[in-house]
Order: sequence, then structure tokens, then C-alpha cells
Amino acid sequence: MAQPNDVVRGTLELLILKALSLEPMHGWAIAQRLEQLSRDALRVGQGSLYPALQRLEEKGWVESAWRATAENRRAKYYELTPEGRCALGDEAASWHRYVDMVELILRAN
Repeated sequence: MAQPNDVVRGTLELLILKALSLEPMHGWAIAQRLEQLSRDALRVGQGSLYPALQRLEEKGWVESAWRATAENRRAKYYELTPEGRCALGDEAASWHRYVDMVELILRAN
């Protein structure tokens, strides 16, 4: 069984993959999208976001390139790779199995 920090880390990576499945984004936009999708319940700090993006790049699930933003500033944009799209499906399925298992235990008498 994963340690709590591993579960949180894996969850953040899953959420980043989901955000990037919508469109390529720079780091700040990813954090904003997750906040928006969670209805302001989730705030991801830079100290968590950028290490997670680096891990995803190391896995080959995300690739990055420097581009200009709409405000003509330079930012590193992240995009899912084909492997990342497959991983999103696999990781989401794994997450649902995990949640179902926790629910079974919590509902036990």
C-alpha cells in the first residue's frame, strides 16, 4: 500500500494530467485550471506543482517547450504525450479502484 505522501503525490500527478488533457498550459495556468475545476477547493503551490511536472516529464507523460504567453511573456508550456494520454486513463482507473476500496472499508461495521 502506498504511503500517504505517495497517494497525495500520485493524486496531484493525476490531476495535472487531467488539466493538460484539455490543452497545453504553462505552470501557473495549470494551477489556475485545477483551482477552477475544483471550484476553488484545491490550491496547488509552486513547491508541489513544478516537482510533479518534472516527475511527469521524466516518466515521458508530459513534454515541455518555451513559448510566449498571451501577454508576450516567456513561459514553459506543458503538453501531454501520447503515453501521457494512456497514463491518464490508467491512473484514473487506478484512482477509482482505490476510492472504492477506501469506501468499502469506511462503510464496514
